[in-house]
Amino acid sequence: MVPKIPPKYRPRGISFLYEDRDVIVVSKEAGILTTHTRRHEPFTVENAVGDYLRKGCARSAKRAFLVHRLDRETSGLLLFAKNEEAQERIKEHWKENEKIYFALLRGTPSPSQGVLESYLAENEDLYMVTVRDSSQGKFCQTEYEVLEGAGKVSAVRIRLLTGRKNQIRAQFAHAGHPVLGDEKYGRDSGERRLYLHAAYLAFNHPFTGRRLAFESPVPRSFTLRLGRRDMVWPVPSMDVANGGQKA
Repeated sequence: MVPKIPPKYRPRGISFLYEDRDVIVVSKEAGILTTHTRRHEPFTVENAVGDYLRKGCARSAKRAFLVHRLDRETSGLLLFAKNEEAQERIKEHWKENEKIYFALLRGTPSPSQGVLESYLAENEDLYMVTVRDSSQGKFCQTEYEVLEGAGKVSAVRIRLLTGRKNQIRAQFAHAGHPVLGDEKYGRDSGERRLYLHAAYLAFNHPFTGRRLAFESPVPRSFTLRLGRRDMVWPVPSMDVANGGQKA
């Protein structure tokens, strides 16, 4: 069900979409950290969800258990567990989940649909780089389909087949089509944001097994950046075991 959040627990830039006794699904705007970094910034999605669960009780043992992450500048859906067992069960079956992103890329990939495959490893500068030696990196697969090519920019639908740090950004940059606005992998400054959005997430509930699906609509800024007044961003049907929810 969609939780009723008291005003003081409604952090700006975070929408609570679903809650039961074991999981919470939220959608975040670009610019918000999922979890703390080495700089220990206090405002993160993880902290905000934890504050909501404790509802002002400093002695409460309740906390948010992080299941996966989004980069700070990526917007969209995040899943948290409310207990450690739920977290572990979800992670054990993470390959069964479906994760769909939409992105704007520099240029247009050719062919117009396919699967990017590579081994990625993190270097000393904390960049994910492609390596040839499989023992030095982790295998990554990213399925994509070009929805529209608009001159120097294309709209792409992406399905993650594996989930590695910065996978989408690193693989498309290596392919010569960095995500628009990616200052880290594309050296692409001057854009208003990183045009990458986690739009759809479907997973099996860790205890009931019920299939749940959620959608976070693509920000209008994506369509406007394409020079379009409207745009269809296709995701699977939301009527999954009657669990579909939209932001």
